[in-house]
Amino acid sequence: MKNRYIVIEGLEGSGKTTAVKTVVNTLLKIGITEIDFTREPGSTPLAEKLRHLIKYGITKEKITYKAELLMFYAARIQLIENVIKPALLNGRWVIGDRHDLSSQAYQGGGRKISSKLMKILHDNILDGFKPDITLYLDIEPILCLQRIQNRIKLDRIEKESLEFFYLTRQRYLQLAAEDDKIITIDANKSLPEVKKNINQILLNLLMSQNE
Repeated sequence: MKNRYIVIEGLEGSGKTTAVKTVVNTLLKIGITEIDFTREPGSTPLAEKLRHLIKYGITKEKITYKAELLMFYAARIQLIENVIKPALLNGRWVIGDRHDLSSQAYQGGGRKISSKLMKILHDNILDGFKPDITLYLDIEPILCLQRIQNRIKLDRIEKESLEFFYLTRQRYLQLAAEDDKIITIDANKSLPEVKKNINQILLNLLMSQNE
């Protein structure tokens, strides 16, 4: 079976960590063991430093929305060129916690950055690179905020308003409806149900793509 780049997407509190583990377990059950994991932003030394800046900012200086967006893309292209592409060329599977869809939803939707700028960055920096499969965990924003309230420390984005997350979710749903490689999963359901759905959907996708 040809190796693939599979990405998990969704709002904070949607269950991405559990989804990643479910995807890995599903692959292991069918004999796929050469698996790498990535997270965005992060997974390279430079990208991890950018991750910290994006999540927690810098003392006495406000990070503008466009600066935030550019940091995401700087971290992303470092990850793609230095980790993801080499892994795929070596026959390994790559499971990603977030990718470009996050920027399109959070910065393009939640931050209301112009679609023109979003497209320019997407087209020119990524140059057509995209996941083979994206599993988008769809969750009601009010539920996502309830789930993250118990976290010890909230980052810059987790502290955003309910309206921000509604706008982000709206863009996620719009983009998912336009791309048949993005599969929407109802993350409002119980954890066992979500895990079962991920397992079934992933197996069906891999089997159909392998025919």
